[in-house]
Amino acid sequence: IILDYKFFVDNPQEYILSWKGSWLGGILVGGFSAYYTWHSKEKKKLSKPKTKFVEIHPHELTLNILFVAAVFGLIGAKLFDMMEHLDELFRDPLGTLFSFSGLAFYGGLILGAIAVILYTKKYDIAFEHIADATAPALMLAYAVGRIGCQLAGDGCWGIPNPNPKPQWLSFLPNWLWSFNYPHNVINEGIPIPGCEGQHCFVLPQPVFPTPLYETIICTLFFLILWGIRKKLSIPGLLFGIYLMLNALERFFIEEIRVNQNYKIIGSIELSQAQIIAIAIFITGVALSFIFYRKYKKLQTQRI
Repeated sequence: IILDYKFFVDNPQEYILSWKGSWLGGILVGGFSAYYTWHSKEKKKLSKPKTKFVEIHPHELTLNILFVAAVFGLIGAKLFDMMEHLDELFRDPLGTLFSFSGLAFYGGLILGAIAVILYTKKYDIAFEHIADATAPALMLAYAVGRIGCQLAGDGCWGIPNPNPKPQWLSFLPNWLWSFNYPHNVINEGIPIPGCEGQHCFVLPQPVFPTPLYETIICTLFFLILWGIRKKLSIPGLLFGIYLMLNALERFFIEEIRVNQNYKIIGSIELSQAQIIAIAIFITGVALSFIFYRKYKKLQTQRI
């Protein structure tokens, strides 16, 4: 990477999956890693093996849980995006599969949550406590992630917005009302005169900068979740509220986002994200009810 940095920056996934690189460096690093692993195991090896039961606390598994959530979240995000863009998958299977672009948040949330549930169940950790601990952070992470979408111009923008900015919004900067994403990373639009190299395109029509709207809304939702987190005594309820807020935000923002819609009933059309948002909202309501009933039952048993 150091010796061929320009090629790596231009196309990181192609470089990583290519045979380019230093064989000698790879052998040396591999050998050192193997020796370090062997040496670490030898240091911990006892002269006489013995069975020992160790009590593991939930906080000791934090890094493991984060790793499980990250890996399966990334896989889920990629799978859901490929399902939404099957034409690209059939046209270029390997390129689509190993591309670093194209990740669906809901895919990551769903598969990541399933993986964490299974992992915590293995160690007999109550999922509702883990879920409550992550709910505000998930909302804030989504808000911050959308800033990256806005700065990169990765295609997560809205529908064309050629309308003039309303007078009552005159205090806002123009780019918050409509934006044409110059130098976007997916090279969408028309060439920018005088620009050379990669990412020299700009949208011919300004569009709604929906990533910014999502950043603002989700930051407000994060503040709400953070504010009520200590006021809720029912384990799991905070996570249920997070699911409902997230689903509402995504469902309505999809109305002004560029996305493929599917015919549902009659003239009603919904995007993949809207369909999932409805399911997640219902899940949030159902989980809140289940956690409430569970809490009340425990309270009754204690009396």
